[in-house]
Amino acid sequence: MNYKALLFFLTITLSGIWFSKEAQIIKIGSLAPGGSPWDNALRKIAAEWSTISKGSVTLKIYPGGVAGDEEDMIRKMRLNQLNAAGLTGVGMSRVFPGILAVQLPLLIRNDKELYYILDKMEAKFENELENKGFKVILWSKVGWVHFFSKNPVVKPDDLRAHKMFNYAGDPDGTLAWKEAGFNPVPLSPTELMTSLQSGMVNAFSTTPLSAASYQWFGLAKNMCNMKWAPLIGGVVVSMNTWNKIPADIRQGLLASAKTIGKQMQIDIDGADAQAIIIMKQNGLKINNVPLAIEGEWNTEVQKGFSRLIGKSFDKESYDTIKNYLITMRQSNGK
Repeated sequence: MNYKALLFFLTITLSGIWFSKEAQIIKIGSLAPGGSPWDNALRKIAAEWSTISKGSVTLKIYPGGVAGDEEDMIRKMRLNQLNAAGLTGVGMSRVFPGILAVQLPLLIRNDKELYYILDKMEAKFENELENKGFKVILWSKVGWVHFFSKNPVVKPDDLRAHKMFNYAGDPDGTLAWKEAGFNPVPLSPTELMTSLQSGMVNAFSTTPLSAASYQWFGLAKNMCNMKWAPLIGGVVVSMNTWNKIPADIRQGLLASAKTIGKQMQIDIDGADAQAIIIMKQNGLKINNVPLAIEGEWNTEVQKGFSRLIGKSFDKESYDTIKNYLITMRQSNGK
């Protein structure tokens, strides 16, 4: 027997078996800049998924808006040009509008309330998103939204004197701001820096970490110290892509992502606090809002944003969240 020929034959045959199953590459887009807690979490997920799947599932990450803004990423996922994305609640609400109810200004007051509501609403949101073609692999609080502006903002009239960034593609939100007497300018987040530089806008609302990470605060060095609204987010995978992953490893991948998401939440909270310190060292001014003035802001919310109920998001989601909050606050004596 020609053992060399046999060895060569076995080598080629086994190599063919070994490499016949190509790795599934999941292209994932994100607005988060490199090195941010969100980007770090995606890289941890990529590493763990590769290990769990023994190299059969790999993530290719496109950070910092390279894959476009949130609407671009959702559109590309529907066209199978992108497989997954890290989205804020604003982006996720483009798939299921009810998610926006969580982020209604001045409705949810603190982290305890936010986590309670997310725990109660998670299953409904995930089911709605899945029915529309998107699998949620983790949820997170992105942070608390504050107003950043060129001049100090304490009262509603202070903000009215500014030209304020508003998410493009949200005509109801833009109209709500206008009806309340403000000056919203619809833009993509990827256009915000150039718009601040040109003077097209001179105010925006975002989390401290985002304001620092993208250096937007450098052109709007006043922060209104009022928690305007919580900004939530998540990582979603198209159902078309998720269903191609072997069924026997999906739960392991999901559990890994959720564990990383919990750690990311801790990292985000720490980074948000650190971002404020760094921005203050670089000229940021914090403008406190007296309790009496918060009442004025609440009035403005009722004027403009109440019209979004049943338009930008369904009334059922809003009523469910509001009832959960009433129950929680009553049980806490508040």
